[in-house]
Amino acid sequence: MAFALRGVPGLRGLHDLRGPAAVALAYTLVQLVLVVPGTGLGWDETVYVSQVSPDVPAAFFSAPRARGITYLVAPAVLLSSDPAVLRSYLAVLSGAALFLSLAVWRPLLPARVLTVAGALFAGLWVTVLYGPQAMPNLWVAYGVLIAVGCFLRAAASTSAAGSRGALAGLAAAVCGVALMRPPDAVWLVFALGASALVVRRWRRPALLVVLAAGALLGAAEWLVEAELRYGGVVPRLRRASEIQGHLGWYPGALLDQLHALDGRTLCRPCGPEWRWPATGLWWFLVPLAVAAGLVVAVRRAAPAAREALLLAAVTGGVLAVPYLFLIGYAAPRFLLPAYVLLALPAAAGVSALAARGPVLLGAVACVALGHVAVQYSVLDAAVERSRATRAAFARVAEQLRAEGVRPPCVVSGHEAVRVAYRLGCSSRQVGGHDHSLTGGALRAAARERPVVVLVAEGHPVPAYAGDWRRLPLQPLPGLSAFRAHLAPMPSFSSTVRQHDIRKTTSNRPSSG
Repeated sequence: MAFALRGVPGLRGLHDLRGPAAVALAYTLVQLVLVVPGTGLGWDETVYVSQVSPDVPAAFFSAPRARGITYLVAPAVLLSSDPAVLRSYLAVLSGAALFLSLAVWRPLLPARVLTVAGALFAGLWVTVLYGPQAMPNLWVAYGVLIAVGCFLRAAASTSAAGSRGALAGLAAAVCGVALMRPPDAVWLVFALGASALVVRRWRRPALLVVLAAGALLGAAEWLVEAELRYGGVVPRLRRASEIQGHLGWYPGALLDQLHALDGRTLCRPCGPEWRWPATGLWWFLVPLAVAAGLVVAVRRAAPAAREALLLAAVTGGVLAVPYLFLIGYAAPRFLLPAYVLLALPAAAGVSALAARGPVLLGAVACVALGHVAVQYSVLDAAVERSRATRAAFARVAEQLRAEGVRPPCVVSGHEAVRVAYRLGCSSRQVGGHDHSLTGGALRAAARERPVVVLVAEGHPVPAYAGDWRRLPLQPLPGLSAFRAHLAPMPSFSSTVRQHDIRKTTSNRPSSG
């Protein structure tokens, strides 16, 4: 198996991208068929989407978050409040982004390796599940794949025009990563910057300048917000660490990430139970495939292709470090940027193995089929949970709407963000990391608008809501017994106020 560094493909070279294009198209269609129909917004998604929704007050935006994904979803959210519109928009966009990020690597690696790499990445249940979701991690993955590819092309370019184009792509990609998740951009810049210093041929000041400039430009909004809302970058980082359970040395996070592969989208903590160990078998195959790909690259590949696979493996490993060892909980989406880079050397290894004869080709095909079957079993269960969650929140919203809870209104307590979004209300909390008002202020608000406090079974009623009417609610996922405490409804003597309420109610968003 031979690799060669080729020129940038023009129109004549587009046929080389048919494999990656087919993978990207299949990835989009799978999302549209299996994930988009009937799924609603998760808690994090609701926070991001509410920032630009014209029908719903913005939910509290905590210190660890960045607004990149909000900007990305804004066109669809402004067009419609229907989650299906947002899901379809992101499904198409994520498929296009997968193709673009693979195409950047075409001058560096053979089309068959890129096709296999795209299939390995797009075949993961977590990649398919988050393709149409308003979450930043998948877009960070595309950004880092483009960034590493453009870095290599800029370092290898012998023409001024080619160098300028690759540097512009590198700047844009790093900027996009920083806009989505500034901490990930720091690790990316560290990996690529250190590589530029270690490899003599890559010691170009322009690479370091572009890396720094792209990261600063992308993180500019986050940095300004840190100054305005938190009093500086350090206080915001400190607050972000508190919300995430105090970042530090957590070697057990690696095991949590392994356990989370059984379909749990968030483990905080995962606990010792591993419900379906078969879902994690592929994790043990990845290092073997990556090692095989690197061995093939060292022995047979052209120097440029060898460097490309080595840098992809190193950068992918660096991006995985914080989520495997430095955070005390797990979510499979955190590792998407590492997976997409490791897919390149893994694809080289799988391709080399499959080319060694029909027996090995058959073995690879059998393993691939088993892997896909497991991945889509996990995906199906995750999607069904999302659909059930959407239906449950819709029932709760209808219950509260029937009790007169309509905009302008305030919802507080357990799952306030998602319930408020479906009612068109504000979500405000008296405690926790999104503390934004006092109990007295909430009671004062109840004199002007409907106010609801949501309480899970086993939790005491807050003192400020102790005399409010109790309403048992339909169960929500994870909360078998759930109730609302409704403040006495304010009397609106003004016909203008009544008109405002009717007008706001008529514009409320669909339950999603």
